[in-house]
Amino acid sequence: MANLPRYHGWSIARVVPLLAGAFVLISVILAAAWSSWWLVFTGFVGANLLLYGTAGWCPATLLLRRLGLPAAAPCNVSGT
Repeated sequence: MANLPRYHGWSIARVVPLLAGAFVLISVILAAAWSSWWLVFTGFVGANLLLYGTAGWCPATLLLRRLGLPAAAPCNVSGT
């Protein structure tokens, strides 16, 4: 079996795309079920992802920092 690096917990760099993906899926389902106005929320999530990708922060990162999440998980390349 391959010797994969161990998982070291959640980080902001991991949680932001996870939250964005969940919000996009939820808003698309809501748009299909009720109103296409829910796609405005999808656009807002996309704009925040662009902001996070270019500036390195978005409103979600401010909240996640207050919750105590590290900016990035430590990297363990030794495989142990």
